[in-house]
Amino acid sequence: MIPQKTVEELIAKHSLLEKDLSSGDIDKKLFAEKSKEYSDLNEIVEDAKKYISFENDRTELEKILEDQNSDSELLKMAETELKDLQIQHEKNEKKLKLFLLPKDEADKKNAIIEIRAGTGGLEASLFASDLFKMYEKVSHKKKWSLELISISRSDAGGLKEVIASIKGNNIYSTLKYESGVHRVQRVPDTETQGRVHTSAATVAVLPEAEEVDLKINDSDLRIDVFRAGGPGGQSVNTTDSAVRITHIPTGLSVSQQDEKSQHKNKAKGMKILRARLYELERSRIDQERSKDRKTKIGTGDRSERIRTYNFPQGRVTDHRINLTLHRLEEFLEGEAFDEMIESLTLQAQEESLNNLKS
Repeated sequence: MIPQKTVEELIAKHSLLEKDLSSGDIDKKLFAEKSKEYSDLNEIVEDAKKYISFENDRTELEKILEDQNSDSELLKMAETELKDLQIQHEKNEKKLKLFLLPKDEADKKNAIIEIRAGTGGLEASLFASDLFKMYEKVSHKKKWSLELISISRSDAGGLKEVIASIKGNNIYSTLKYESGVHRVQRVPDTETQGRVHTSAATVAVLPEAEEVDLKINDSDLRIDVFRAGGPGGQSVNTTDSAVRITHIPTGLSVSQQDEKSQHKNKAKGMKILRARLYELERSRIDQERSKDRKTKIGTGDRSERIRTYNFPQGRVTDHRINLTLHRLEEFLEGEAFDEMIESLTLQAQEESLNNLKS
């Protein structure tokens, strides 16, 4: 049960914001912030008012049911209304609880996605390429902007590793459950006996950190420059344009050589390093908070097998929520992606609500 005072404070805050925004006496930056807060509250304010009025409404209906002078038609109506009222109250309560859950400050951030081929040799690199194409299609559908940061190709069009930045609305909240081991089961083109092979690729989704999110001291960095090398050891550039940045306190290291400019490589490298350090700090804080928390998803453990793509059966299965979609091709085209993400988000919300109760 939500304390009545908490719900009343939400309603009062909504009224105050409405008054402030209609006054016209507010600067642009504050107006934008308050408009967003007002918009968020606007979605649940009617539910909050119904939640407050529930006790009075229920009491009135119970009076009718207890009144021996009430006719049968009125009693029947009151009984139906009471049942409907209770169902609606439970829905309102859940909606308000979800709204009151602690927000992840990173949810609205852009994201950096890293995909690496795992076990399975060439087939694993081809699967890593398939996953990257899927995220490209999802980004295109959602009108997100995807910018390649670095890419390492294998033979036959596969990818050993690819890192990209994705910008748009609520990117991290949508993609954060993609972190983990993705497994593929299919017959490779090179397989003559028709046997199904199992390969894997690892996906890491990091919130893109701004300088205000994380301060990195220059004295904590070691920056090495070297000549970029291409496939087979051939020189990509005749100058020392490649950059390796090492964060001395943590030992985290990032190498970047895709650009011909040392300055551009350093900027890209710092973007990746900042995101990794930010995620490292978030993970440390989250572990301290969640020692007693029971969750199946959202752990961000990159060694956890989260999903299987089975081509012979045309299915994709998420092992965290035991959801199977027999629409593998659609999923890889980005068409059924939202259905999976919505199910994962709902499960994460349910777990958060259960942890509040315990």
